[in-house]
Amino acid sequence: MITKEKKAFGLWSAVFLGIGSMVGAGIFVLLGEAGAIAGNLVWISFIFGGIIALLSGYSLAKLASIYPSRGGIVEYLVQCYGEGVFSGSVSVLFYLSAMVAIAMVAKTFGTYASMIVGVDITMWTNIYAIGILLLFMSINLAGSSLIAESENIIVIIKLSIIVIFTVAVSFYIKPELLSIKDAPPVINVFSSIALTFFAYEGFRVITNTAEDMENPQKTMLKAMIIAIVMVMVLYVAVTFAVFGNLSLPEIIKAEDYALAEAAKPVFGQVGFTIMAIAALISTASSINANLYAVTNVTYQMAKNGELPEVYRRNIWHSSEGLIVSTIILIIFVLFFNLNEIAAIGSISILFIHGLVHIGHLLKIKKTGASKLLIALAIITIGIAIVLALNYTSKHIPNVGYFIAGGFVLAFLLEIGLRLITKRVITKQS
Repeated sequence: MITKEKKAFGLWSAVFLGIGSMVGAGIFVLLGEAGAIAGNLVWISFIFGGIIALLSGYSLAKLASIYPSRGGIVEYLVQCYGEGVFSGSVSVLFYLSAMVAIAMVAKTFGTYASMIVGVDITMWTNIYAIGILLLFMSINLAGSSLIAESENIIVIIKLSIIVIFTVAVSFYIKPELLSIKDAPPVINVFSSIALTFFAYEGFRVITNTAEDMENPQKTMLKAMIIAIVMVMVLYVAVTFAVFGNLSLPEIIKAEDYALAEAAKPVFGQVGFTIMAIAALISTASSINANLYAVTNVTYQMAKNGELPEVYRRNIWHSSEGLIVSTIILIIFVLFFNLNEIAAIGSISILFIHGLVHIGHLLKIKKTGASKLLIALAIITIGIAIVLALNYTSKHIPNVGYFIAGGFVLAFLLEIGLRLITKRVITKQS
């Protein structure tokens, strides 16, 4: 009798993966960045960001159920738009956006490491950021499974610290700090949605488990909704805890490490240090996991003709793609500051999600998804992009050029690779 092989992911293992992917480095840095824009109304921004994530997650879950693939968004782009230049260009842009996100995490690690050691933040942030990238590149090249195997433990540790911090600090909230009369203009709340959505963006990782999931047609959507709602509740609670203990000027001053700063009024320097260490653990695990994911994505894209052959050549147990990716990351770390990286990454990722959902409309009969919900996902993402660009361009004048440059670079890379390699990306499922 042939026994059916048990799938690796059930409902709660997929939920846990999604929560671990979302509640990572993002909350440690994006809370301060978004708070600097939306002030003490940023909790509303996190709710709207969560709603967009739910709409986007619904669309991706429906696509994942019909096109189960470890390729995730790259696979859906090809399925929806065909094996052409457009899908290839957006796939390359997705890779570049993922690199920007990792660079942001590395910068965050550098910021917290500098504070813990007690050295000049400006001078040492890049040094620590590059150091952690090189460390995990070496570990991945050597094929060490130690850190990969400890990811679940790390997720439990960082979630426990954040939950304990939130509950404890909530008892010391000063209601006057949350007063609406001191809130910034309401338009600022909507202008920060791109950043708050970025804090949820890890939910897409759930779709990469479709091939290894028990009954993805039923499980995928449930896992997506449960994970995003639980994280939304946590984010809103953390926001009240932070903004109920720090004034807006204090948050703006410490926007790169606001979560740790909020522990000071209650726990003193010890609390600040514990939260900073939690940030180091969270960012380090995020860098390791994402570098591993980037290696797999670049390998698959090279296999399908999307990146140069250099990304396929093996070194020990990994690939040269990891080295090339790390070099690109170092360039991002050296030439972009944290605000620019967060703005570029959040808007670019929103744009890619929007394109996936527009493409979904072409396959909606096959997926059986609700046209209304997919349309709402597209509309809300479009509004968030426009408002984010409008606000960000006033404070970072070059952000539009950086984002446009990324689109152009992705297109040129795709055209160049097609001419050189004569290959195109292919559907996997």
